[in-house]
Amino acid sequence: MSVPPTPKLRVEHLTIAATRGTEILQDVSLDVYPGEVLGLVGESGSGKTTLALALVGYVRRGLRFAGGAVRLDGVDLLGLPEDDLRKLRGSTLAYVPQDPATALNPSRRIGPQLREALTFHGHDDADAADRVGELLEEVGLASVPNVLDAFPHQLSGGQQQRATIAMAFACRPAVIVLDEPTTGLDVTTQRRVLETVGQLCSRYGVAAVYVSHDVAVVGELANRVAVLYAGRVVEVGAMADVFGAPAHPYTRGLLRAVPSPDRAEHLVGMEGLPPRPGARPAGCSFAPRCPLAVDECRAAVPELMAANAAGHTARCIFVGRQRSTRGSVEPARMDSTPTSDDAILVVDGLDASYGTTPVLHEISLEIPRGGCVAVVGESGSGKTTLARCIVGLHRNWSGTIRFEDIELEPGVHDRSTEEVRRLQYVFQNPYASLNPRRSIGGLVAQPVDHFAKLGRSDSDRTVRDAIASVSLSVELVSRYPDQLSGGERQRVAIARTLAVSPSLLVCDEVTSALDVSVQASVVELLRRLQAEHGLSLLFITHNLALVRSIAQQVLVMRDGRVVESGPVEAVLDDPQDPYSRALMRDVPRFAGTRGI
Repeated sequence: MSVPPTPKLRVEHLTIAATRGTEILQDVSLDVYPGEVLGLVGESGSGKTTLALALVGYVRRGLRFAGGAVRLDGVDLLGLPEDDLRKLRGSTLAYVPQDPATALNPSRRIGPQLREALTFHGHDDADAADRVGELLEEVGLASVPNVLDAFPHQLSGGQQQRATIAMAFACRPAVIVLDEPTTGLDVTTQRRVLETVGQLCSRYGVAAVYVSHDVAVVGELANRVAVLYAGRVVEVGAMADVFGAPAHPYTRGLLRAVPSPDRAEHLVGMEGLPPRPGARPAGCSFAPRCPLAVDECRAAVPELMAANAAGHTARCIFVGRQRSTRGSVEPARMDSTPTSDDAILVVDGLDASYGTTPVLHEISLEIPRGGCVAVVGESGSGKTTLARCIVGLHRNWSGTIRFEDIELEPGVHDRSTEEVRRLQYVFQNPYASLNPRRSIGGLVAQPVDHFAKLGRSDSDRTVRDAIASVSLSVELVSRYPDQLSGGERQRVAIARTLAVSPSLLVCDEVTSALDVSVQASVVELLRRLQAEHGLSLLFITHNLALVRSIAQQVLVMRDGRVVESGPVEAVLDDPQDPYSRALMRDVPRFAGTRGI
């Protein structure tokens, strides 16, 4: 008779609360075994990062441990003195944050930082020097010229993240927690990071927790998955069970929103938003958004129920009952958006430079009126520079850009007011593009007042119509950006552009940091707005799986050049350029169920 494995890390009924009493995490229990990767998924605000930090014995300012235990080899981390915890962090426990800029000292070179991670925990200088060489090999940085003498800003985002992973694995920890380490990375860099993590965890028997809102990435890397919603674990089990036969409606909602890299589908986001701490309803927190909810769901918090005999459990009253949460409904196939033969934008022979350094070479593209052209490629391929040239934010370029049969001047200040109004740009980061000191109504009204010069009542009506057109409540006009979720902020950014009735939207990585459900809602919003307003789109993304769900044409860029272009189905189904084929190979393939 085989002996059940002993978990390396065990979380028992963990509760974390604000200092004023509001519970953030509630009764969380998890096991993580040596050599396995536990995926932790859920929407923004579900408590993923709070739980990830708790696994290394830390809570952010304003929070406190209110109950339960986090045990490493049976020892409760929450009862250890801070000095003992500090010795464990980096040696036995390691944490990789989402943004490597928060883990790497910008004023120090990579080599000294790696060596310090070793010498701080007792390695002598000679041993540290040898170990640094091993680390570079393990994370794939050994071939980067002079990497140890480089400052963080001299490395690409993927190289910075691999350097951060090298620091985390320097002392070969027993437990490592990775918090969204591939968010914002292109598919090729993401693939390298994931392979690095998987190989190191397997090689050294590390118990790993991988936090992500990207369900497809977790599906490729994780052995088991825990789904978090409103501070509680609502489903946990083997990856094949949770993603292949999800037992909770929330999990099925997440999976339904995952875009397919192999076929065009309508993406389906979940209605509503997760409840905020302090405003969670009685009973099941998902009940207000659940299509199956009954009065019993609202009466009491459901217990975790066994969905099978292999440890797959879900916090839903319908688990094991006749009214099952399971189903086989597939997302609807997407019909191609009809487009005109007339091109609204023509770029011909575009070369661009930063100072004396050329970054774009002979770029040519056409965007049909009412159509969508996607631009894909690795970070540094020139995608954003192309977008900035088109909208006039980068003026050091040559060639021609014709918009609605008018040749555009290089800089936005040299273009007419009408040209600027009709050609609008949606930035990648709504946190940075929205003035935090202006209300939502003021933010949307700003371009209206600049371009239209309307009276107050007409301006107010235009603002309300724009906010309603992106499926936001007009009650939000008096709120500020920090009071909205990431998806709501991105909708506000889109509403600002729609308020001035543009002809073409340039969308630069507008879904890169969004949850899969919010991403699905934003993509379907853009498709609906195309149909209702006759909008044309230039959609820049590193998420190739999204391309089929929104675009008809695609350009693949590498090192500032277009290496392949054509209809989406032709390029993605049968790529001709070796680089395009490599990109498609690197796209995470989601093998789970795709319906609810």
